[in-house]
Amino acid sequence: MRQLLPDEFLHLSEKDCVEIQISLSSQVVQCNSFHFESLHTIAGVDIAYWNENNSESAVCCIVVIDFQTGKIIETQHTVGKVKFPYIPGCLAFRELPLVLETAVKLKQKPDIFLFDGNGLLHPRGMGLASHASFYLEAPCVGIAKHYFNVESAKFIMPDNIPGSYSDITRDGQILGRAIWTHQNVKPIYVSVGNYIDIDTVTKLALMLTDSESHIPTPTRYADLQTHIQRKLLQGMK
Repeated sequence: MRQLLPDEFLHLSEKDCVEIQISLSSQVVQCNSFHFESLHTIAGVDIAYWNENNSESAVCCIVVIDFQTGKIIETQHTVGKVKFPYIPGCLAFRELPLVLETAVKLKQKPDIFLFDGNGLLHPRGMGLASHASFYLEAPCVGIAKHYFNVESAKFIMPDNIPGSYSDITRDGQILGRAIWTHQNVKPIYVSVGNYIDIDTVTKLALMLTDSESHIPTPTRYADLQTHIQRKLLQGMK
């Protein structure tokens, strides 16, 4: 099955979306397509929404950091109208157009993309981080602040100790992990998007989290940028 262009999403029914997700989920590769020692750049991706004039708008921000120094080396954003309807479990079809528009603006392709969202931790194993990977053709990771309760999935909350984690499983398969990055702060929920394994996802999430927040810096920076851009854009109206 060829990858649909974002403009073609508008013609999809919910049934079409589900079929596409099921087809793509079988193509996810849960192993590293890179050498950890060769990582140089990590991108964080986030999207913020707002309503205006009875329509929904959104801004996607991608922030690229240097993996060794943690410094921001590039920031890009795209603003647009949200044309695809909200369908539970099919969020990627709403967000992918802006994500891809923003990604092509990057001066250099990042080694890994971290999404504020999910990958395999999804009813059909096709959250935004997984779906986007087939277009970005790069390792992708889901970093969620809130637990996406997938039917039949289960996990035991890990000990409230930084670095402690537990697997989120369904039918013996690991969908993701709950990780405490800071003590006495809510855990994060990570999952493989594509072209990476869960142990490396866990390692990256912990390495990229600093004392400022319990969220890894790339997605935290992207989240901050979306709020800044949204305020600027709303202030211009």
